[in-house]
Parts: sequence; C-alpha cells; structure tokens
Amino acid sequence: MKFTFDKDAMIKEIAIAQEIIDTKNVGSILSNVLLNASNNTLTIKATNIKVNFETQIPVQVIEEGCTTIYCDKFLGYLSLLPEGEVEFTQEMNGEEQSVTAIIKSLAINSKSQIKSKSQDKFPDFATAEDVPYFEIPSKDIKEMIAQTSFAVSEDETRYFMNGVFFEKKEDNLNLVATDGRRLSFASKNILSGVNDFPSAIVHPKILNIILKHAPEEGNISIAIVDKMIFFKFGNYKFGSVLLEGQFPNYVRVIPEQQSHKFFVEKNELLGSLRRVAQMVDKKAGRIFFNLSSGVLKITSQQLDLGSSEESIPCEYDGESYSIALNYRYIDEPLRVIESDRICFEFTEEMKAVTMKSEPAADFFHIIMPMQKE
Repeated sequence: MKFTFDKDAMIKEIAIAQEIIDTKNVGSILSNVLLNASNNTLTIKATNIKVNFETQIPVQVIEEGCTTIYCDKFLGYLSLLPEGEVEFTQEMNGEEQSVTAIIKSLAINSKSQIKSKSQDKFPDFATAEDVPYFEIPSKDIKEMIAQTSFAVSEDETRYFMNGVFFEKKEDNLNLVATDGRRLSFASKNILSGVNDFPSAIVHPKILNIILKHAPEEGNISIAIVDKMIFFKFGNYKFGSVLLEGQFPNYVRVIPEQQSHKFFVEKNELLGSLRRVAQMVDKKAGRIFFNLSSGVLKITSQQLDLGSSEESIPCEYDGESYSIALNYRYIDEPLRVIESDRICFEFTEEMKAVTMKSEPAADFFHIIMPMQKE
C-alpha cells in the first residue's frame, strides 16, 4: 500500500475522525482510523461504535491497499509537517510479522513510523443507502442544535434525557432538550413535502460535530431509520445510534401564558451575571433575580467566602419579585441567543420562567426556579 497526499487536505479529515474515535484505550482498534486507497481516492472511516464517520479525499495511489493506523499519532505528526505532499507507505517488518506505516514528508527530510493494524479487526458500521433522506437548510439545523444541545441531562440513569428529541409536527421540525429542571425548544417550518419519520432521541456528540462542521450555506441531508440517524453534506457521511426510551411529555412543561415580563440588554445581563457568579456556591449554582420597577438586581452568596450584587436597568413596571435561579441555566442560553435584548416571562416566584430573544424567534428556554434556601 502506497500513496501520496496533500498534508492540509488530510489533516482536515483526520481531525474530524479524532473527535469521534475512542481515545481512552490506545490499544483498541477504535483508536485507529481506517484508510482505504483505491482509484486515486482515499476513503477514511472512524467509529466509536455509537458514532460513525466516512469521507473521501483525492490522493495519488501508487499501490492500492487498506489498513488502520493510530489516529492520534498520525494527526500529531502531520500537524508538525510543513505544507506540501506527504507519502504513506505500508511495510511488513520481517521477523516480527508486524506491519508499519511510514509517513514521509516530500518537502523536508522527515519520516515517522507508526504500527498499523489489519482492517479485518475494524468494525463494520451501518450506512444509509437507498433510504428516505430529507433535505433541510444547513443554517437552520445548526441554529436549532445550538439552541438546544447544551440543555440535555448529564444523569446517565435518565438516559432518555441524555439526548435531543427530534420530531416532525406537520411541516415543522422540533428539537427539544431537558434535564428535568430546564427545557430548551426550537422549531422551524422546514419540512414541507417531507414524509413523516419516527421521533428520535439523538446523542449530543453527533449533533455538536454537525454543528461544528456543517456548512453555513446549502442543505444537509438527514435520514432516521432502524434506530439510527444519518447526516450527509459535501463529502461527509455521519451516522449515530439513537438513544432508546420514552422522551418526557415536554408540552406539559411549556406555560400556555404568563402574567409578567421584563426586558434587559443581553450584554449588560451577561456581564453582570458572570461577575456575580464569582460568588455563587458552585454546588447549588443559585443566584437571585430581584426585580422591581426599572431595575433588575442580581445577587449571590457563598457561605464563608462572601457575596456579590449588581443592578442593571430593565424594562419592567410592576410589583417586586425575587426569583432564585441556577446561573448556568441563564448563562448557557445567553451564549447562543444572538439578539441584543432578552425577554423573561413568569407568573409567580416558584413557577417556570421563560427566556426568549427580543424580538421573539423560533426558540425559547424554560427554567424552573430553585428554593430560596
């Protein structure tokens, strides 16, 4: 097996593979990336069993072949080489009966040898061919993922909340995530003409990879079949096993209407929140929104260390309220909301608070208040 390739083109793809593979067990085949050189094309595959990745790049094939190589060392060596052509050669090591990949820069006098493993041990993974893909704008699905994926539960005993819920409602695609104390919801009318597909709970790892690598323009193809979800765009193909279980009835959590609302400038709230959060008890994460006409005072206290408070102007005219909230549940949505103003809606101090952009968009975040003591 022998081929030459452009260093930068290879690094771009191997870096994605590195995001997926099992990096904890160096000796595992799951720490390797599969390389198949044929017809001046290199097919690259990576998997951690739950998430799969496949792509192709043009190369100059001198001798066809297929092998796997430890991804971390391959990527590390390539990243230190200058731009230009690199040669990959696989050789048998005589008496040891082991196989070594020799990676050699054609720009400088440098080469590295990395033991490779037979592709026979590399696991097969499901591919979606001849299945009902549907296309949606890449920009839209990326925005929906950004508005929801951070809100999934990290409690593995509640595995059915460890992912983002996908569902089709008429012509709308809905994405929902919750950890039981907050809920993030996004919905876009982008499924006109798309056949019904089963609802699915999708692991955030694959969604965050899509968020990072899908283009801003154009469409992305999605298929949900046989307990798998598949994504295609450009030369990339991704697949992921769906999470099993019954997602909670999220509709019951969404308030039909709320009695009060107030508006604040996003940057003012973000700055104040992060300063006040320096004195938050990290375990509880509790801060207080003390609301009065025209003013939002944010306070925190950490026993034995101190307290913090800061006031910012807000658009509100009504009676005073004090609401205890987890600061992360406010900070994380603020990171992805792009509007300059934020709207909060509520009814009582211990009932759900809804956080939205102003003007309202096609997403919102619901936060359950905390006990004050």
